[in-house]
Amino acid sequence: MKEIIQITKNKLNNEDNEDLSKLLLKNWTNWKWQVKNTIRKIEDVEKILDIKFPQEKRNEIEETIEKFPMAITPYYLSLVDADNYENDAVFKQCFPNIKELSISTCDMQDPLSEDEDSPVPGITHRYPDRVLFHVSNICAMYCRHCTRKRKVGDIDSVPSKKEILIGIEYIKNTPTIRDVLLSGGDPFLLSNDYIDWMLSELSKIPHVEVIRIGTRTPVVLPFRITNDLIDVLKKYDNIWINTHFNHPREITKSAKTALRKLALAGIPLGNQSVLLRDVNDCPHIMRNLVHKLVANKVRPYYLYQCDLSEGLGHFRTNVGKGIEIIESLRGHTSGFAIPTYVIDAPGGGGKIPIMPNYLISWSANKIVLRNYEGVITTYKMPAYLPKDCDNNCSECNLQHDADVIDKEMKTIGISKLLCDYEEDITLVPDNLERNYRIQGVAENNE
Repeated sequence: MKEIIQITKNKLNNEDNEDLSKLLLKNWTNWKWQVKNTIRKIEDVEKILDIKFPQEKRNEIEETIEKFPMAITPYYLSLVDADNYENDAVFKQCFPNIKELSISTCDMQDPLSEDEDSPVPGITHRYPDRVLFHVSNICAMYCRHCTRKRKVGDIDSVPSKKEILIGIEYIKNTPTIRDVLLSGGDPFLLSNDYIDWMLSELSKIPHVEVIRIGTRTPVVLPFRITNDLIDVLKKYDNIWINTHFNHPREITKSAKTALRKLALAGIPLGNQSVLLRDVNDCPHIMRNLVHKLVANKVRPYYLYQCDLSEGLGHFRTNVGKGIEIIESLRGHTSGFAIPTYVIDAPGGGGKIPIMPNYLISWSANKIVLRNYEGVITTYKMPAYLPKDCDNNCSECNLQHDADVIDKEMKTIGISKLLCDYEEDITLVPDNLERNYRIQGVAENNE
């Protein structure tokens, strides 16, 4: 513990010092040492940050940890401003808060129905052409805003190799799957050999075109992005990586080094932020964040509305704040630097984009638009008479590639109502009340 305190204080006081490496002990940049020395006790946080919690506060923290464990890497804790820790964006993301035990009526254990949409262990298959593959429940750090808090610290739910093989077999036997997202937990907390084995098995499947990896290690454990790991990832040319930076202060020199290694390996990088109250719910903070991301070859991908998982009420903002942030980005920064603001719909509805309204009105010939400045303009629509589509691609005069036409593609939802070759003209809920009334009358007449 003495070594951790000394290293952390040096790190805290010298993050921008060019001679930082001279001040740190060799172990600091060893990711396995960081994991081995994960901070799980209140007294260790007090010693490292040189603070002292009142007894009442300590009791609250201990009560919270009993339900939602604490695990912080020494690196990430070193980013905390010890003189203002109560308002610190890093501290709020990693340190327990008694508010996590306040469960509201809208909170759910599994708000996204990931377990319900699971055909085999470890696989969530919600969208037609892609699956979420839970390959690890181990994280470098337990984020306090985690949507999978139901699994945090649950050693019994760590996927076994047998379960991983069942998931791989499901993907093999489902040819509509072209995109596999490895998630957890954090896949990069697995060994290089294990990661290599999984990527190799998935890459052998002909219909798998893309393998995505979701990881927060560049944020909380950047030293995990080792040269050996890069050598593993470079073997596969269909890898994409999404990371999870929520605040500009998380983009440190160490984080930049990790991102640079990944980028130089030719791996496309994206970022998924969560909108968090009193952490990043500010247009200035989010603009600073996206600018730092793109400067490090990371494209902002999603800005998530905080999920309805248990104990996250104190992190959630109203949706208007998210729209305000997007409004403040559009026109004020590069288009590729603007994430898509989404609500991951409760009950497994998937990601629904929520954007400001730029379309004001329309007629048969024109649409009326407004830009980010409030300028209102019109767009004259062309004389366009599309042919009815009968889905007979072989007879179509457009230049289709017969080898890539998806014969198993099914139209569902709104797209089914819009297409010409489907007969449905209405979407009717299964539990529509008038259906029950009609059914009841029919049964009485019998």
